[in-house]
Amino acid sequence: MNTLSYKTVSANKATVNKEWVLVDADGQTLGRLASKVAKLIRGKYKPNYTPHVDCGDNVVIINAEKINLTGKKWTDKSYIRHTGYPGGQRSLTATEMFEKDPTRLIEKAVKGMLPKNRLGSALFKNLYVYAGTEHDQEAQKPKTINLNDLK
Repeated sequence: MNTLSYKTVSANKATVNKEWVLVDADGQTLGRLASKVAKLIRGKYKPNYTPHVDCGDNVVIINAEKINLTGKKWTDKSYIRHTGYPGGQRSLTATEMFEKDPTRLIEKAVKGMLPKNRLGSALFKNLYVYAGTEHDQEAQKPKTINLNDLK
């Protein structure tokens, strides 16, 4: 067998087949959901995965208000930001952020699991999170996927 006949297939923007995927967050644990969604957005479940190319799917998450956090994370987990001014450090607990906007919990968790570069910023735009069961991507006909079936 001639080993030189094998060619490494590298995906690029033209050859990538992006799909629309619908994920239901009802009863899911935040970190486990976020890690699987980050892999979907990155394209790591696809056989033609290429690290430097956006070859992942567009992911729509519904029922963000029904997400679970384990242990005491609702009160102990804090989200820290800085205003840019001296003494401008602000923090919110997970409960406070959830009351303001439940979609931001999922967005921040997924964004933290994506690369911290221009590719990561572009990949994050493929995520759409909604608090209820209604979403704006009906025209794309997203395929419903069960995260418990993914490894």
